Amino acid sequence: MDWISIGDTARALLEIFILAVGFYSAFVLLRGTRGAAVLAGFLGLMLLLTGMTAVLHLEVFGWLLRNFSGFLVVATMVLFQPELRLILAELGQRPLQGIIRQQRQNIEIIIQAANRLSEMRIGALIALEQSIMVQEAVESGLMVDCEATPEMLETIFFPNNAIHDGGVIIKGDRITFAACIFPLTQRQDLNPSLGTRHRAAIGLSEETDAIVIVVSEETGSIGYAYKGQLVRGITEEELRAFLSSIMLKPSHSHKSLVWLRRWWYQLRKPNVSKT
Repeated sequence: MDWISIGDTARALLEIFILAVGFYSAFVLLRGTRGAAVLAGFLGLMLLLTGMTAVLHLEVFGWLLRNFSGFLVVATMVLFQPELRLILAELGQRPLQGIIRQQRQNIEIIIQAANRLSEMRIGALIALEQSIMVQEAVESGLMVDCEATPEMLETIFFPNNAIHDGGVIIKGDRITFAACIFPLTQRQDLNPSLGTRHRAAIGLSEETDAIVIVVSEETGSIGYAYKGQLVRGITEEELRAFLSSIMLKPSHSHKSLVWLRRWWYQLRKPNVSKT
């Protein structure tokens, strides 16, 4: 038996497994982000050039691909900087149960803030950032970086406050930006009486995967926009149910990590036979 050959095969299989897990994890993390389309186009172009070089024996293209591989790595890091930061953040996140517990607290903070603003008839526009960076879709904004609390949101949107116009962006349990100008939707099928605040909520939800909470200044009604759809006049329980359905749903990356942990546990578990 050729032990050297077996060792080489085992190393090759290990490398293939590690690369497959890495590519799959990157895919599930990037899916749904703006960088996903860019990455697909970039990989498609590279595969096309590599295939043409191999089939047509294009020596110049082959030389360029071999000698500029380092440059392509740097270009990839620059192009996908937000997505790479997302991947690193996902790798360093707390266990899934801790994330869900924190998300429940975040949901309750948003609900309390929306109720208080609704009772006082204070208009508000709150974007809950998900996987896509909301700041890339807004025209302006003031960096705040403070803890998200009902009192802080009430202070920001109070009519006499200098930054009450526009919307705020919340990432996790932090208010990251305030006084943001969200993009208005260009849809022509909406009710003409729909105000700018609601049109901005729809517009941002069309360009990102953010959940946008809207509080009407005229009626005090609470609504939300998600994936281009606006729902108005909802109750506290309806808002809680919707936010829970989106924010408490395990992401594909978490599912893959849980699966890997279970697989590793089964691999390490001693095989105890019954006697």
